[in-house]
Amino acid sequence: MRNAPPGGAPYYRVPYGQEELEFMLQPWFDLDIVESATATPILDLADETVRRLQAPLGGKRLRDLAADAVRKTPDARAVIAVTDLTRASPDAVLVPPLLGELNAGGIPDAQITVIVAIGLHRPTTDAEKRDKLGSVVDRVRVVDSNGRDPAMWADLGTIPPYNVPGSTQKLIKEADLVVATGIVEPHQYAGYSGGRKTVAIGCAGEPVITATHGMRFLEDPGVRLAKIEGNPFHETVREIARRAGLRFCLNVVTDDRERVVAVAAGDPDAVLRDLAVKAAALYTRAIPKQYDIVVAGVGHPKDVNLYQASRAATYLRFAPTPVVREGGAIIIPARLEEGAGEGAGEQRFLAALERAESPAAVVEEARRHFAGGEQRAVMVALTLQWCQIIVAASEAPEIVRLAKLRAAVDVEEGLDIAYEHIGRPTRASVLLVPRALHTLPVVQSGVAA
Repeated sequence: MRNAPPGGAPYYRVPYGQEELEFMLQPWFDLDIVESATATPILDLADETVRRLQAPLGGKRLRDLAADAVRKTPDARAVIAVTDLTRASPDAVLVPPLLGELNAGGIPDAQITVIVAIGLHRPTTDAEKRDKLGSVVDRVRVVDSNGRDPAMWADLGTIPPYNVPGSTQKLIKEADLVVATGIVEPHQYAGYSGGRKTVAIGCAGEPVITATHGMRFLEDPGVRLAKIEGNPFHETVREIARRAGLRFCLNVVTDDRERVVAVAAGDPDAVLRDLAVKAAALYTRAIPKQYDIVVAGVGHPKDVNLYQASRAATYLRFAPTPVVREGGAIIIPARLEEGAGEGAGEQRFLAALERAESPAAVVEEARRHFAGGEQRAVMVALTLQWCQIIVAASEAPEIVRLAKLRAAVDVEEGLDIAYEHIGRPTRASVLLVPRALHTLPVVQSGVAA
């Protein structure tokens, strides 16, 4: 936590796409800045990954798991599930050492498939697969998961505690060894994301995504950011991943600049436990109060569309104490070059907001009928019932307005709109969170601004 420099530095910066957006603050605003903690980035991620693979947490080396699989089935097949394009997981670096371990255990490249866990997001192009995975695409088969076609799914039975209809890709269920990569960071529903979620949600069939993101989970008090214990979403993800056959994870933690600061490999439970502690120490930051206005930075790749960028507002609203006061405003600078997003889930998100008469109507409609993707609309609607949301400097202002949010040409106009919204007080408190998806501000006093 830090204050603006004395005398007021006239310009501030916030992530915007792969660059930064500069904005000026008017003198009637009192600015504080909160960023995640600092940690030493790993200079040689490939070397550190190999080191971690040699000493896995909670179980056998991957090469030994591969050897076990080959002893049972000589032509054993392995699947590596990787995150989709909206997660900045450095898979081009992480996957080759995994391939090396599988090869050392007796599973050749010809028997290995990498599956991109797209959930209900749009499919990835060949160019995007190469950009994400590098030379891996020349070594092994790379495919997208398919959450829309039941013919691609394998049934996993009913998943407690809320009786979710479990499924995964047949490709995963029929594999002899399943591995996953992922980033461990605060997640609106799972508490912390990671390789288990890559498999359990990213590679699931649509009924799993719909059920786990429905109102029963959204309204459960255990389903919260940075909360694992007593979180039924987390418990469901864990069980789906287990039934899908996930045996080994290679996960990372990244800092505000998406530099890897921690790596862990091994048993999925042990890896998540280890990295969630490190992530909490990095991301959780104390702030003294709620604020009138919050400027919430996102940056690439999450600000590619409104579906992903809107998380900045809902994360701040559903922090342990809302970071912005009731009746305040959140400003999200975001490029939105893909508009609302091109996948089925993203389109449902926009449609749910567009067709409803009000934010309250979005929530009520979701209680009557719900489809995967609309959970993001519900979270946005609940946030709109608390505060104003302004999206600044986007390439899709018409989409922003259809989603019942305010569009601003730049951050300065966003601040003007927010200032008008809160009644133009003599002084207004502003919190700048440059990386709102990597920073979890925790209000210490509970006293509003």
